[in-house]
Amino acid sequence: MRKLISFLLLSFVAYTLQAQIKDPVKFKTELNSLSDTEAEIVFTAAIDKGWHVYSTDLGDGGPISATFNVEKKSGVELVGKLKPVGKEIATFDKLFEMKVRYFENTAKFVQKVKLTGGAYAIEGYLEYGACDDESCLPPTEVPFKFSGEAKAGTTATPVAKVDKPETKEAEEVTAPAASKDSAAMMELVPASATDANADIQPAVASGDLWRPVISELQALGEEHTQGDMSWIYIFVTGFLGGLLALFTPCVWPIIPMTVSFFLKRSKDKKKGIRDAWTYGASIVVIYVALGLAITLIFGASALNALSTNAVFNILFFLMLVIFAASFFGAFEIRLPSKWGNAVDSKAESTTGLLSIFLMAFTLSLVSFSCTGPIIGFLLVQVSTTGSVVAPAIGMLGFAIALALPFTLFALFPSWLKSMPKSGGWMNVIKVTLGFLELAFALKFLSVADLAYGWRLLDRETFLALWIVIFALLGFYLLGKIKFPHDDDDNKVGVTRFFMALISLAFAVYMVPGLWGAPLKAVSAFAPPMHTQDFNLYKNEVHAKFDDYDLGMEYARLNGKPVMLDFTGYGCVNCRKMEAAVWTDPKVSDLINNDYVLITLYVDNKTPLTEPVKIVENGKERTLRTVGDKWSYLQRVKFGANAQPFYVLLDNQGSPLNKSYAYDEDIPKYIEFLQTGLENYRKEK
Repeated sequence: MRKLISFLLLSFVAYTLQAQIKDPVKFKTELNSLSDTEAEIVFTAAIDKGWHVYSTDLGDGGPISATFNVEKKSGVELVGKLKPVGKEIATFDKLFEMKVRYFENTAKFVQKVKLTGGAYAIEGYLEYGACDDESCLPPTEVPFKFSGEAKAGTTATPVAKVDKPETKEAEEVTAPAASKDSAAMMELVPASATDANADIQPAVASGDLWRPVISELQALGEEHTQGDMSWIYIFVTGFLGGLLALFTPCVWPIIPMTVSFFLKRSKDKKKGIRDAWTYGASIVVIYVALGLAITLIFGASALNALSTNAVFNILFFLMLVIFAASFFGAFEIRLPSKWGNAVDSKAESTTGLLSIFLMAFTLSLVSFSCTGPIIGFLLVQVSTTGSVVAPAIGMLGFAIALALPFTLFALFPSWLKSMPKSGGWMNVIKVTLGFLELAFALKFLSVADLAYGWRLLDRETFLALWIVIFALLGFYLLGKIKFPHDDDDNKVGVTRFFMALISLAFAVYMVPGLWGAPLKAVSAFAPPMHTQDFNLYKNEVHAKFDDYDLGMEYARLNGKPVMLDFTGYGCVNCRKMEAAVWTDPKVSDLINNDYVLITLYVDNKTPLTEPVKIVENGKERTLRTVGDKWSYLQRVKFGANAQPFYVLLDNQGSPLNKSYAYDEDIPKYIEFLQTGLENYRKEK
């Protein structure tokens, strides 16, 4: 019975650790002989879906490159550098402002070596970086150790190798800033491998500060994380695009004619309604098929790469500018008229469902001058999410919105009498869409500008252009600016007035951004803050300590709780949290005044005074850098290894609330901080 209970406890511990410890990359290492005097060390990785491993020689200031590191060798000489093998994906990374290369699904690295004869031995490790779209993991080491006998004319025979070394996951990193080693650097002592009460054996430090609190965190609840709303967001975006397309001159006038045709061509009213439903369903099928075709032609990975590819972003910029000019009235983008005529004549010569489908297809062709720019912008936005079904979901939302009035008016024909008549208001919508497409075009130009280092579109220049665009839109809606297809009517309706008010207010809102205000509403579109030449904004949160032991001692002496921030120099979502959440006055006040903030960079490459060997999961590992130490602390104490990772502690290292990961919900973050503060005061 006792053994059964022990087994269940161990299983529970293992399960709780799995919830937060991520293991997305698994490496196999082997030594392959090429000839009597040459061999190669091969590292082959299996990468979980959604994750990627960075390649070699990415340069300074970018994510950590895959590197081959030798600790001991005899009878062996390295030949050349570590070489990546297989299909690399090259793209521009907005965070690092540089081109990066990485592998998905599988990765392979090869280091060629020369055997000088006789006994040989080589020991070291491969270091690499791995990330997904939401989190990154600490720098990873794949240890290897080979030895054997090599003689001239005889193939080398390895006698020892490591097939599946333990790995620790990687974090995207930039060149880290130097930071001093802790003056209170504790002595790490390898834990006993016979300790079966935990899956991870901790290093023992003076006091209980490094004592594992994994079960205590689990008891407080699961960590705050941001839910995945991407598919809902894509559908809603497509639906709104379809609604806008409805109110354009190419679609709106067709609605009453089409509905009346279906109701009049059949004596049976039910059949007329059924035909209208079929017509609407045909529209949905046509546009969803278009979305699927986009993915099938390009592939999900290629579409995802478009979002950061400089050349394609220039093309997107030019495309949106052309669409905007079309909406302004400079010209009309039309498909060849013979296409529409051919489909229309085919619809007249056929009957049944095929006839109705061809009529829907005719609508898609003749309305292209209005729907094309909207569809093009929508597909550019949703295709770059990397999801295989994103374009289809976007087109589904677009098509449902477009097909809805045809079916509703067929069910309720009396509504046609109250339907607004066609007029100049539809051109106002077209021109307004032109201004919006012109504004979004600058977003794509910004990516290319960062890629090539032109510095033509720094943050203040981008904001100045947006201010002008939205101010001109406001003046247009007030009737102060005219375009070729606008009416001569100078009256401004109430709806148009409020739209002008919103546009002008938005332009004024962006003005402080010229001096460095964060402008959270446009932070996803504007260039990074560091491109701003003039910045007066100083409301930032800065850590009091970058050393765990020193920070905890300071908190004990001053009677304050601690907020631990496990982060990385290249952690994208860490920067998002700092810009979007920490800048909130309430959040910054709580962190700065009520907590001792200790920020620990798991990719800090500052060497420790001496490398420290520890035992983790029954295997010996070496901590070489300050980042290794903090990454080990996160794993051993909290059972987690992804960043960002926030945890609140009392002076003795016990948790005060459940942990918090990436979630930009400010009220949730405030509640997270306040709950920890209240629990700390209760303890006192």
